[in-house]
Amino acid sequence: MAEESREALLKKVYYENCPGCKVEQRKELQRGLPIKMLVAVWLVVLSAALPISSLFPFLYFMIRDLHIAKREEDIGYYAGYVGASFMIGRVLTSIFWGVVADRYGRKPVIIIGIAAVVIFNTLFGLSVNFWMAISTRFLLGCLNGLLGPIKAYASEAFREEHQALGMSTVSVAWGIGLIIGPALGGFLAQPADKYPNIFSQNSIFGRFPYFLPCLCISLFAFGVCIASFWLPETLHKHNGNTRLQDDSYEALETASYGSFANEGKQKTEEQIPKENLFKNWPLMSSIIVYCVYSLHDMAYTEIFSLWAVSPRKLGGLSFSTENVGEILAISGFGLFVFQITLYPFVERLLGPVMIARIGGIITIPLLKLPIYSNVIGVLPLPDVKYCICAEECLIFFLYNQITIVTGMFILQNKAVDQRQRGAANGISMTAMSLFKAIGPAAGGALFSWAQTRLDAAILPGSQMIFFILNVVEAIAVLMTFKPFLTLRHE
Repeated sequence: MAEESREALLKKVYYENCPGCKVEQRKELQRGLPIKMLVAVWLVVLSAALPISSLFPFLYFMIRDLHIAKREEDIGYYAGYVGASFMIGRVLTSIFWGVVADRYGRKPVIIIGIAAVVIFNTLFGLSVNFWMAISTRFLLGCLNGLLGPIKAYASEAFREEHQALGMSTVSVAWGIGLIIGPALGGFLAQPADKYPNIFSQNSIFGRFPYFLPCLCISLFAFGVCIASFWLPETLHKHNGNTRLQDDSYEALETASYGSFANEGKQKTEEQIPKENLFKNWPLMSSIIVYCVYSLHDMAYTEIFSLWAVSPRKLGGLSFSTENVGEILAISGFGLFVFQITLYPFVERLLGPVMIARIGGIITIPLLKLPIYSNVIGVLPLPDVKYCICAEECLIFFLYNQITIVTGMFILQNKAVDQRQRGAANGISMTAMSLFKAIGPAAGGALFSWAQTRLDAAILPGSQMIFFILNVVEAIAVLMTFKPFLTLRHE
């Protein structure tokens, strides 16, 4: 009898009306993979990720059609500004949305973020001038602050043995969104020119040639937004206050050692001072590494699309938006299979830090693609050869980058307690967004500059851009070693 009482006391105490406690109870009873929750998280992240890079395949042509660039070589500059405006908006509001998620819950922030995609991504497709394009992207970035909270949500909604898979789901959905988005942009932009039998030049899709991909993404986001109302909230709310669950092991101790100990043990989370996150070096070091990788990733994403569609006389491949869409679609499918099937096993075997190091080292030689493309560019090869070459390098590059990002996600969420996880992810999103804002702007400027030095003796044309990207990647790899990157409790 005494043993049964002890076991009962050792069980965790759950509050009846606390949504976080209900999730914890469900996790305790759950057996097998939480497929429904994985799909829900995947759809939410995908809807937020799709609009971020869907514009890259057609951005070159959009800037040209908006008649803002005076020279063809200047298109990259303006493309960089449009690409950076989303991230600048997210820089300004990520911490705010993280605090809101910690105070009011993850779910409201998720719903608001997806609703912003529905509204402002649609308006971006209807842009009639350069400033409207920048404004709608900026506002989308300001209101789409769900990536930090959804990472916290994924770390809380799954049992510990499935957390790597949950975080992998976030990163793979994000990565696939950054691939399928450009694929949609590539296939669906300028539909009146590509599919004249379906879309008339006098229709809305003829007058707004970049509206169709934005509309499709917004319709998908609208469906996800409605479905998100049925997501369970994971934040603990006890008597109107946000707290972590109590462990009844403390109650067992206080029963043995008296009421004086009981008073000391039953401190609420509000009475325990919160840790200064900026002094949490395991958190801050993982965020810094994550930011450097993000800078590299975003710069490469924009540069690859601009380089692929730019004319060969300027060092590009003269791809159409359809060519880019095909490459990115196939790459995205391969990435999805890899991340779902192999990543959880590799993460358990090697750990997130070792994965980041290996992925970064493998990525460096893949960025030699422009050198090889310039060599084969003088040969009379059909476009499919260029597509295959670009596709293979892009697939392996994305495998490694998404693997690295997943590892950093895991480290960041393990570095803090739940009550500060939303704020920690808000800081992470703010810093990452700043670096990702720099990525397209700097990448676009470098791209335009490189097109003016095609005859340089050292690293001519786009080779200089990819050399700089290699340097950034090498720095990021070095930062994954001690004493810079440290883990919690080390």
